[in-house]
Amino acid sequence: MLDADGSDAAIVEMPPGEATLAGAPEIHARRSEPRPEIWFRRRIRPLPALRELWAFRELTITLAERDLRVRYKQAALGVAWAVIAPVVMMVAFTVLFNRFAKVDTGGVPYALFSYLGLLPWTFFSGSVSNGGLSLVTNNELLNKLYCPREVFPIAAIADALVDLLIASCILLLLFPITGFAPKAQSYYLPLLLIVMIAFTLGVTLAVSAIVVYARDLRLVLPLAIQVGLFVTPVVYGASSISSSKAFLLVFSAINPLVSVIDGMRDTVLSGVAPNWMLLGVGAVSALVYLTGGFLLFKHLETGMADIA
Repeated sequence: MLDADGSDAAIVEMPPGEATLAGAPEIHARRSEPRPEIWFRRRIRPLPALRELWAFRELTITLAERDLRVRYKQAALGVAWAVIAPVVMMVAFTVLFNRFAKVDTGGVPYALFSYLGLLPWTFFSGSVSNGGLSLVTNNELLNKLYCPREVFPIAAIADALVDLLIASCILLLLFPITGFAPKAQSYYLPLLLIVMIAFTLGVTLAVSAIVVYARDLRLVLPLAIQVGLFVTPVVYGASSISSSKAFLLVFSAINPLVSVIDGMRDTVLSGVAPNWMLLGVGAVSALVYLTGGFLLFKHLETGMADIA
């Protein structure tokens, strides 16, 4: 094509409506990003995810059994360490803390009072400590084996549950030694355990996913658990913090272990039904933690193998 002065003017091939002369001041570049309708979007479908997790239940059991064997294989006392830790803490709190703080236990021996609080806390702290680092410590399996990534933190929780069952056997000795008998209302315990496990699972899933991307959390985690021991009513009663019902409800919503530990002491030691309002708030909060932790884990799951 000839210009007005007879020189050639090349035409650049462009999409329809965007052709322009090569000598023009501005040339419209093609859009480099893909169209929005073909963007990949991570869709989280809970029911298929749960079905897939159930299909890998044998792998979860195998991982839990492997971790238990590795933990206690070369230990001289073996599984006795599952009992030693809470017993030593109970003795320390009974000798030191109760003597100076004068905790109101409602006539219950303080050894029983503190040990019944240490059992759920030991389960929670052990689950979060080991399960929170489970993806990082199993990075080789994570890159070589296809499976739902949840199996690793869930296996750690299963190990903590076994330790809880072993440590609970000490109660068979504490009750005769202290001359105190468990009450008939202990049949509420399965309901309390469900709330405890749901809360623990939600927190562990969230922590394990975040640790993969934010390794500094590994250094913060032990400190947070240590502080949580004294924030949670383990060595004292929930009513010792405040007599305000509103405060206790908010406290239980933030930390559902408050309602679990308080309910265990009410049912096993005092022989009364758990505080249903406190337990209801704790149960709803535990469900929120579980749902949020699961959704966060599935949202971050796609990049775990590359980063861990």
